[in-house]
Amino acid sequence: MAAKQPPADERLQKIVDKALYAGGNEEAQKLRNFLNGTWLGEPLHVVLTDVPIGAWTAAMYFDLLDLIVERREFGPAADALIAIGLAGAAGAAATGITDWSDVDPPARRLGLIHGLMNVGGTALFAISLLLRRKTCRTSGRAASVLGFAVMSYAAHLGGKLVYEQRVGVDRTPGQVLPDNFVPVIQESKLADDKPTRVMAEGVPILLVRRAGRLFALADTCSHFSGPLSEGKLVDNCIECPYHASRFSLEDGHVVNGPAVHPQPRLEVRAHDGQIEIRKAPLPNPDGSQSLHSVQPSLPV
Repeated sequence: MAAKQPPADERLQKIVDKALYAGGNEEAQKLRNFLNGTWLGEPLHVVLTDVPIGAWTAAMYFDLLDLIVERREFGPAADALIAIGLAGAAGAAATGITDWSDVDPPARRLGLIHGLMNVGGTALFAISLLLRRKTCRTSGRAASVLGFAVMSYAAHLGGKLVYEQRVGVDRTPGQVLPDNFVPVIQESKLADDKPTRVMAEGVPILLVRRAGRLFALADTCSHFSGPLSEGKLVDNCIECPYHASRFSLEDGHVVNGPAVHPQPRLEVRAHDGQIEIRKAPLPNPDGSQSLHSVQPSLPV
């Protein structure tokens, strides 16, 4: 009996993921980081989608004005906005494909439908622009209206991906971290260079002892909730076991995507044979830290 084939969306995602990672090439990873929005601290795809949506929405208004007002500039304005939207759609597609390559079920299939509908809507606007340039304005307007309808539903599915499936949303907020130092593990039980999961008042925390120093981050990955304590140490970073996002042990910032949101960092110390952690202070407006950060912690 033949083995059951994985679903089409999974097979396609593996092909896309393999092409984007390019065998772990460093330059490919830098490109992925750019397309994911790691440098921005937010998903770049969400930013770029505003360009085609805004341009094509404005084009609809100019088409309407072109029909009801006898002024020649409205038609060319609509055409220009459609062209701008097509350029923006190319960037949105590149970033969207990159994000989708690391999306898990059930959002994976919904994301594929969202992407295919956007491709369809973009194709209709491209057809509309070609028809307009051939002076078939009536047909061009009809194609753009249909394209706008398809794009609008695709945007609706994009909203479901964010608000229902939490794609691109930071998974760490809402965790209540202790304000004061609390013991989480005996110092003798924390092995060197081994990511270790501990609990602090019900919240999972990643502990690492490396080169004689202690580090503590929220254990739940900000990208897709992967357990960082099951990941591996790479230089001075922790790599998530789910999608290989890397976070600095020093301050939790994202070193490699697909994650774009940093990991919450905690203060950690060894005290009376125990490892203790507490929430890291927020910086004051002048760049200094809040007062409780100046309380002494024992060196390791």
